[in-house]
Amino acid sequence: MGKLYIVPTPIGNLGDITLRSLEVLKNVDVIFSEDTRNTLALLNHFNINKKLISYHKDNELKASENIIQHVLSGETVALVSDAGTPCISDPGNIVVRKMNDLGIPVEVLPGATAFVPAVVRSGFPTERIFFCGFLPSKNRERRDFLNYLRDNVFASIVFYEAPHRIKATLRELLMVFDPPVAVVRELSKMYETLYFIQNESSLDDIVEKGEFVIVVNNNIVKYVEKGDAELVDFIFRLKEEDFSNQDIIKILKAFGVKRNRAYKLVVERD
Repeated sequence: MGKLYIVPTPIGNLGDITLRSLEVLKNVDVIFSEDTRNTLALLNHFNINKKLISYHKDNELKASENIIQHVLSGETVALVSDAGTPCISDPGNIVVRKMNDLGIPVEVLPGATAFVPAVVRSGFPTERIFFCGFLPSKNRERRDFLNYLRDNVFASIVFYEAPHRIKATLRELLMVFDPPVAVVRELSKMYETLYFIQNESSLDDIVEKGEFVIVVNNNIVKYVEKGDAELVDFIFRLKEEDFSNQDIIKILKAFGVKRNRAYKLVVERD
């Protein structure tokens, strides 16, 4: 039996590819690729000559079966996306799930992905990161999802967005979350740019070209710093979820609230 390798590729700068990724691409029998033209350019740059087979969202089911047959026949297979790590807002999850169910070896290589450097670049807290990928396309579904995130996910929240949608999405985010919203454009490329969007007028600065990663700071620390009113609201929501007073005090302490203050807010207000 062969093996499937999930191989990350650079998101912009070819120098970001890992030595191990190059080794795998050189030695596998066949490479399945989201965009064979882009992958061919990458392989040519590193003088790698391999058979390429298309694997994208429109043929993912059929191509997954093809990969499985190659591996069962004893071949080694690499799966690459257009850029970054397959399965992260890209095709690949179906074949990995099928192979796990069948007990077929899969090896995932660490490497490039856009959302991690974007969070670090934003300067927002990194203790808790919630990756959302692309938002729902339907208006009502998207609004409901954003409201859910605001009220329930206390983390640095990360989204991907296309250039033709970036300004509309940021307008919606400003209606739901407190500014600033961090936007990183063209990560690792020559024209990499970081924006901090404070209000609608800030949107005029954005160049609507390239790849965008959006980071929202919805961490609980932000609410701790605001004062008792916001904390009381947060405590109320935790109690609605059946957290005990003791657990709520521990949560508040973990985010920097002193024990005496936490006790007064949780117990003395009951």
